[in-house]
Amino acid sequence: MAPQTAEVDNGRVDDEANVLAFPQAPEAIELRHLRAFVAVAEELNFGRAAERLYITQPALSRQIRALEQLLGCELLRRSTHRVELTIAGEALLARTRPLLREVDAAVSAAQSVGGELAGRVARLWEPVIQATVADADLQEQRMAYEAMHAQFSLPPEVEVRAVNAHGVPSLLVARQPDDPPTLLYLHGGGYVLGSAFGYRPLVGAVAVAADTGALAPDYRLAPEHPFPAAIDDALSAYRWMLERGVDAGQVTMAGDSSGGGLVVSLLVRLKELGLPQPGGAILFCPWVDLALELAERRTEEARAVARAAAAAYLAGHPADDPVASPLGADLTGLAPLLIQAATGDAHLTDAEALTDHATRHGVDARLELYPVDAHVFQFFWSFLPDAAEAIQAAGRFAGRVRAPGSSQAGSG
Repeated sequence: MAPQTAEVDNGRVDDEANVLAFPQAPEAIELRHLRAFVAVAEELNFGRAAERLYITQPALSRQIRALEQLLGCELLRRSTHRVELTIAGEALLARTRPLLREVDAAVSAAQSVGGELAGRVARLWEPVIQATVADADLQEQRMAYEAMHAQFSLPPEVEVRAVNAHGVPSLLVARQPDDPPTLLYLHGGGYVLGSAFGYRPLVGAVAVAADTGALAPDYRLAPEHPFPAAIDDALSAYRWMLERGVDAGQVTMAGDSSGGGLVVSLLVRLKELGLPQPGGAILFCPWVDLALELAERRTEEARAVARAAAAAYLAGHPADDPVASPLGADLTGLAPLLIQAATGDAHLTDAEALTDHATRHGVDARLELYPVDAHVFQFFWSFLPDAAEAIQAAGRFAGRVRAPGSSQAGSG
């Protein structure tokens, strides 16, 4: 069969149905090559495209070169200051976008029907749930939680450096560790589990999405160090950030589950002390109902786990203390909040109640819901589309906080 020719008019392909065939290329081209090309073509910037794909610029360049070699034509013109599409690049982009959309839709449909993604999430959580429900030794629970996090990889473009933040051992996760961080991440784990080390992949993903460095303090855990030790350590880490020259209004605090509750507790403590509020706060599936008074969504086993964690953290301290339980606090004047929650999460009522409570006190609080049946689904950003989307939304929020003259920036 004779190859078809393409009609070209004024530098553009005229007939999309008639394109020159390269029989050696189709079977060798991989989806990653096409995704790399589309990302660069849409951004016209290799740095931003690499961030979007969570790969390094050299790796991205190699994928583009491989695609051009397979096709036998130049797709992008690169110069020191700009990237431009060639005519061939424009033709490929027009056809590749719908192709990738169809592939993604087909994969999502198959995985949704087969429950593959939900099953993978459930399998990752299962050892942790079993350890806590079985009332295993606390060290065994901590090991199970760390083991789950160890199955995730750190974004390749970030570095990790240990720092001492006013006496609090912490990790700095950033592309440029020498630059002052503007993101403070407080890990979850019911105040009794978790570590900055284990959370490196999630903290790194948020840092990349926000295009900034993140400080993750290894705050003291209960029951060895009950309330208010975690809040005191978080406050020390925040002061350390400000003393490195970062304006409070440029800082975003973030945390998941109990770490989200810890973020709100820190905001309330800042208000009490008359210290400056950060520019904003991101809460992933926050747990703020330490008194367990909200409408019941948890199983009895899950409720028992939450009750034990709250008791270890509070150690007899009243659960209605406004700093410990923000749902009873006056939140007037707190920083804007981005709250993300999963529709199938038992802690959804916490997120909804906190959003309503903050809004009633005049706080700019926005709740984003994702159709996932998992607590802290953001852990799974490397393979779960909803989680990747949530991380990107968090990054955009932090970027707006950091932008000069941002209306999101708050002060105490």
